[in-house]
Amino acid sequence: MTYQKIKVEALGGTIGAEIHGVDLSRTLDNQTFSEIRRAFDENIVIFFRDQNITPEQHLAFGAKFGDFDIHPFAAGLPEHPEILPVIREADDNVRGFGNGWHSDVTFYERPPLGSILYALESPAHGGDTMFANMYQAYDALSDGLKETLDGMTAIHSAGDTYGAKSDGAGRPARNKSMNIRYGDDAEAEMEHPVIRTIPETGRKALFVNRTYTKNFKGWTREESRPLLEYLWNHAIKPEFTCRFRWRRGSIAFWDNRCTLHNAIADYNGQRREMHRVTIIGERPYMARGDNAPGVAAA
Repeated sequence: MTYQKIKVEALGGTIGAEIHGVDLSRTLDNQTFSEIRRAFDENIVIFFRDQNITPEQHLAFGAKFGDFDIHPFAAGLPEHPEILPVIREADDNVRGFGNGWHSDVTFYERPPLGSILYALESPAHGGDTMFANMYQAYDALSDGLKETLDGMTAIHSAGDTYGAKSDGAGRPARNKSMNIRYGDDAEAEMEHPVIRTIPETGRKALFVNRTYTKNFKGWTREESRPLLEYLWNHAIKPEFTCRFRWRRGSIAFWDNRCTLHNAIADYNGQRREMHRVTIIGERPYMARGDNAPGVAAA
């Protein structure tokens, strides 16, 4: 199918596309929205350039995709708690929020469908974000490993990142402009299938990440580590990735269910400010059979 209302320009060989011909400060007609949604499903991360939107317009666009999440450990804007400011000041010598390959808040029962990140201020150089395609990561596994993983469950937790008792090694570094909370509630654990099915496409995606996936159900962390390390490293092979260079007015909208992303912290001495809106997703499941409806992991 061709696009009639938008232009879609591929950014990477297997993931990512820039969308042209859309002004997100305006109300979208049904066909334009439908084409944006199709481009999102097909490319799993889409980008818009030269946008000038208010917080209200940011929220209006996000609301077309679902209800909003409010991050439990990072404070949103006082007047719009659904909008998370992601800021690193020029004199902050920290690695930055979102640095390191991960999928957002997979310790939730219903991890996000995706996030819409808007650049208000970006470095003159550096500060790119990389994305990796978890459909491709799954497809490239051997048949034997697919068979092993298809029935497995993983344990996810924010304890190492936001837990009050963590040693700080996994924590996002504190900076001058983000209000990060640490607490015992971060120690809670959630079970998700290692391989999940994305309902809109019916495709399988690898669903583990270094930040929040701790071990396989029924396995110790020590036993789980070698296989998890293999999967984490496999998932970010260059052929599964694309890289986006930000400038003021750029927007990235990624499918958190079947991508990983990494905000590269290589812009010391420069300020970066983003606003993020996150859309609540479904409980992860893996469909059984070719077209059978799936059920969430217990």
